[in-house]
Amino acid sequence: MNLESDAEQDQRPAAHHRRRSRWSGVRPYLKGTALALAVVLVSGVSLGGIYVWQLGAKVGDNALDISNGTEVPDADQPGMDAFTGGFSVLAVGADNATGQSEAYGDRGRALNDVNILFHVSADHQSAVVMSLPRDLVIPQPSCVDPETGEEFDEVYAEPLNDAFGRGGLGCVKATIEELTGLSIPYAALFTFEGTVAMSDAVGGVPICLDSAIYDPWSGLDLPAGVTNVSGQQALAYLRSRKGVGSGSDLSRITSQQAYMSSLMRVMKSSETLTDVSKVLGLANAAAEHVSLSQSLASITTMASMALTLKDLDLDKLVFVQYPVEEDPDNSNKVVPSPDLAERLIAKILADEPFVLDEASLGEDVVLDPAAPVAPPAPDDAGGAEDSAAPIETEVPVGTESPATPEVLDGLRGQTASQQTCSVAN
Repeated sequence: MNLESDAEQDQRPAAHHRRRSRWSGVRPYLKGTALALAVVLVSGVSLGGIYVWQLGAKVGDNALDISNGTEVPDADQPGMDAFTGGFSVLAVGADNATGQSEAYGDRGRALNDVNILFHVSADHQSAVVMSLPRDLVIPQPSCVDPETGEEFDEVYAEPLNDAFGRGGLGCVKATIEELTGLSIPYAALFTFEGTVAMSDAVGGVPICLDSAIYDPWSGLDLPAGVTNVSGQQALAYLRSRKGVGSGSDLSRITSQQAYMSSLMRVMKSSETLTDVSKVLGLANAAAEHVSLSQSLASITTMASMALTLKDLDLDKLVFVQYPVEEDPDNSNKVVPSPDLAERLIAKILADEPFVLDEASLGEDVVLDPAAPVAPPAPDDAGGAEDSAAPIETEVPVGTESPATPEVLDGLRGQTASQQTCSVAN
């Protein structure tokens, strides 16, 4: 599958648009991925430090309308207890988002290149983080620009990353709702600076490469093995496409998921949760660089979500790519892989946990051979397994339960508990 290069996409005319955005900026290869999960964790990392969300006034001032021109009833504001039932949050990284530094270049129009749907099950025992490729060609509904009131007709075969230019964050949300059948009441928009600030706030994020990578297009220049990256180093890793895997945007999604997985392990570590300076840094990074939907720009809503997630097992937090196959009309684009996509979405809609198969990592990442292995499970008699027996080096994907979760063969992804290394291109 030969997805088109960034430069080729930049030169592609914007089909079906009534106007061309005048906003300036650059592709946010991971405007959201470093913060996508943290936005619902930050406010609840330390409830003793919740006062930092006095910065919420700034967040509220920047709150975004995602109604897409429809009447949306006011949502009940939860209390400071764990969220009741399941919820879905859409995290989007879009070119030229308000506040994006011009230092990252100018592509001439707004594109939502990072699209991450985060869904927590109603019983709070599992969660799915689904990345949808920017080049996914799908129908899109009619949209309304919340700032200008301009209306855009529905389209029947448009790349997903054109949705932002047709009506902002609300249009992206409506497009993904139409694709998945999920109701998405919450959304967030992120910037490059937020990615840098978040990695700095937690003291860096460990990432692993199977061999050294030098990618002049992104600026990635790292040795083999594990490196604790922060600031521009972290951003270079997340932006790198030509340096990892097959060099496609799908390979970059795999790296993004490896990064998010590592970030979640850092976020859940006691070193982060008990470090007041890190908690404050996380809160400030989110307040400065995240634009939340009006439904999400609430201290109590975010704290409630955080309380819901703080005890979630990392092996029950699954990162997946939305299933795609090559577009028969354009080898640089992808379309939904219907059977597998239907199975995945059915599981999410039903809040049923699932397990990834042994080949889920694909060829773009490998398990880190230096990562700690899971301890052997006790045998039926209550004792330990024979110490001479081999120990699996792969961290199990999913966990056993009275009703064993179904294996969804063919999905690409990993759990938050898996420590992986990106494969150099």
